[in-house]
Amino acid sequence: MNIGIVGPGLIGGSMAIDLRRRGFAEKVLGVESEKVNAEAALKIGLADEIVSLEDCVEASDIIVLAVPVDAAMALLPRVLDLAAGTEKVVIDVCSVKESMCKVAAGHRARKQYVATHPMAGTEYSGPWAAMPGLFDGRACIFCDVEESSPKAVRIVEGLYDALNMRVSYMRSDAHDMHVAYVSHISHITSFALALTVLDKEKDEKHIFDLASGGFSSTVRLAKSSADMWVPILALNRENVLRVIDTYIEKMKDFREAIDGFDGGRIRELIEEGNKIKRIIR
Repeated sequence: MNIGIVGPGLIGGSMAIDLRRRGFAEKVLGVESEKVNAEAALKIGLADEIVSLEDCVEASDIIVLAVPVDAAMALLPRVLDLAAGTEKVVIDVCSVKESMCKVAAGHRARKQYVATHPMAGTEYSGPWAAMPGLFDGRACIFCDVEESSPKAVRIVEGLYDALNMRVSYMRSDAHDMHVAYVSHISHITSFALALTVLDKEKDEKHIFDLASGGFSSTVRLAKSSADMWVPILALNRENVLRVIDTYIEKMKDFREAIDGFDGGRIRELIEEGNKIKRIIR
């Protein structure tokens, strides 16, 4: 198939690498408005050509929207307009799904759109961040598949099978609630921890010298792009706020136990948290 990647960065570029390497994609067309990123995508080999959005849709069998969610929401109706009346399939890879599905609702080409969220990534962005094997063994969520044609869903299942991903299905509103707990809060706490350390440790050398592996792994997500995360947190606002409130409650539990020299309560909280080992190894 010919694959069109709108935004050949970390996610889109990594998809392009493996889809071509594994024989799913015969040709990859990229859409990139930033000249530096476009040149990098070509030089690295993420795309065979950088073309206009219109030319990309015309020449592609599958069009992947791999841009921040606010940009994807703006582009989706236009791409569906261009794809209407054809056999072309449109997908997005955004981590907020209800807003995307609402944008597509009622469009005459709605059945050609499949809302997906491959649960993979790093704290880096841009075409230079693309890598092979990024998706291997990871989960991909398909949302509101009853609104898509069975043929479109099968084609997209084949795409993610080529990426070695495990596919699950859920409603878009349920997806957004769950990712607020397992993904979005992780980034918020990482940003908050980075701000805390930067506020108190004015000497950057001390941070560099003293930062342990635990700190580095916890705060690494604070290097993530604001362009991507501002619209995610804004569009998933209600779910994110509920998670933040719960997180603050748990932090208060720790604060009260530590302030009261209550070793038993501290142990209880830690051991309760240890139960996550049953799920994540």
